[in-house]
Amino acid sequence: MNAPTRRFAELPLEQLIEHALYELLKLRYSRNALKRYRTVWQHFAAFCCEAGQVGGYSEEMATRFIERYQAARSERLTAQTGWRRHVNFGVLVLRAFAREGRVDRPVVYTEQFHIPQPMKKPLSDFEQFCRERLHLRPTSLKERMRTIAVFLNYLEASGITALDQLQPDQVTSFVISRGPRSPRSASRGTSDLRSFLRYLLQRQIVHRDLALVLPTIRVPRDGTIPSVWDPELVGKLLKVIDRTSPRGKRDYAILLLASRLGLRSGDIRTLKLDDLQWDTATIEIRQSKTGGPLCLPMSEEIGEALIDYLKAGRPQTPHREVFLRAKLPFTPIGADSRLHHVVSEWRQRAGIEFRTPQRCGLHSLRHTLATRLLQEQTPLHVISDILGHATTASTMIYAKADVESLRGAALDPEEVCHGE
Repeated sequence: MNAPTRRFAELPLEQLIEHALYELLKLRYSRNALKRYRTVWQHFAAFCCEAGQVGGYSEEMATRFIERYQAARSERLTAQTGWRRHVNFGVLVLRAFAREGRVDRPVVYTEQFHIPQPMKKPLSDFEQFCRERLHLRPTSLKERMRTIAVFLNYLEASGITALDQLQPDQVTSFVISRGPRSPRSASRGTSDLRSFLRYLLQRQIVHRDLALVLPTIRVPRDGTIPSVWDPELVGKLLKVIDRTSPRGKRDYAILLLASRLGLRSGDIRTLKLDDLQWDTATIEIRQSKTGGPLCLPMSEEIGEALIDYLKAGRPQTPHREVFLRAKLPFTPIGADSRLHHVVSEWRQRAGIEFRTPQRCGLHSLRHTLATRLLQEQTPLHVISDILGHATTASTMIYAKADVESLRGAALDPEEVCHGE
């Protein structure tokens, strides 16, 4: 055991847990995943304390903890006891960190499924292919790998333990087994499976194009834009934000970028300090979804909100991302986050309820802006381009209603200089 490894193994359990959580943060685990691990580990620490076990990680205590709290598959759990579903895997990760001082992240989002051993390497190689060759975004990769894991889990249950045994009727049976779903969901799942089957053919793991048996599912398109807020509700949401706190300053700036400029959550999350062009009062980025360049005018309202956060809310760190987590260790917001929590918390505080069920995440504010443009007789095909596959020219239509007023007054770059 080398010195760094020994150092982690000998840490008091509470300190070991803090170091392990920081390691997961660096690996960009999602907010929900971090919460699950933290909950399991806190219960483990309390269990050790109650048993009089002090000091570092104990294999004996870990085994006893799993035996006592791991939930049976058929056991019905409540919101308060749901953490028990994750006991076994949570302890395995903490054990690995105590021994090695690091966490080797497993195949993305597939750890909850049992994958036959001969299928694990093709699955891992396909994940790497999607990430490095297809350059899938984290959210798209998450959905794709989960679909494939479900497929492989289904194959094992059907008696198939190696991919070279795969036959067309098993592919068809899997599609049927998923039952009726919305056209959009079915189309996405079929597309993910088609990509995997053609990858297997290219790698000569299978010797016929099994993707040919998959149905082509057309997703109907219409001229309406869903999940739209009434204008007064957007104003109510912005008004309720506590702009005296660092988190409130951050969230106010985020929500302005979404509701006034229609920026996607991925583009807000990855926005860099260097993207803010104070001399021309513009925001210049390369879009995370399309890869295309985008230049938007920075209004005085948005500029002042950004300055307020940068000068009085954002911790001074070497990170170049504009928006950071509001709690230690003040790292960039995780790649899996769609910033839904930014909207949901302030919406609840504002007491905002919708007349009919609808999505109300950050992306719905982008849709709301597009609807306003539609009402102002902006051509529908231009708005569709903005929402889907925007070009530089069409994206500038976001500000078409009042480009000159959005430009506002040019901001002095010295105003935002804070030692960066």
